[in-house]
Amino acid sequence: MKIKFVYSHVFRKNARRLHKRYPSLYSELLTLENELIRNPDLGVNLGSGIRKIRIAIASKGKGKRGGARVITYQEVIFSIAEHTMVMVTIYDKSELESISVNDIKSIVKKTI
Repeated sequence: MKIKFVYSHVFRKNARRLHKRYPSLYSELLTLENELIRNPDLGVNLGSGIRKIRIAIASKGKGKRGGARVITYQEVIFSIAEHTMVMVTIYDKSELESISVNDIKSIVKKTI
């Protein structure tokens, strides 16, 4: 299966902001993309194709538990060999405890 990654405006804005504080973030996001290609069902299923994935930030000095969260959205279409995965948002766990599913769906609608 081939996966095409699409980045929402919110994801890009938050990733740039976090990268200024944590320089290793971009390499960790690249590693995450490679993991998602191997296993698109990575992370916790929040329903409706939305998943929450924990990632460690090496330059932050904490593991996955205190690192960042990446929210992804993938339409489940079994008849197509290529899937589109929307990288909805990323946030630092120490800044934000969680994000509501309604907020996630709103970002997805603006991106697709």
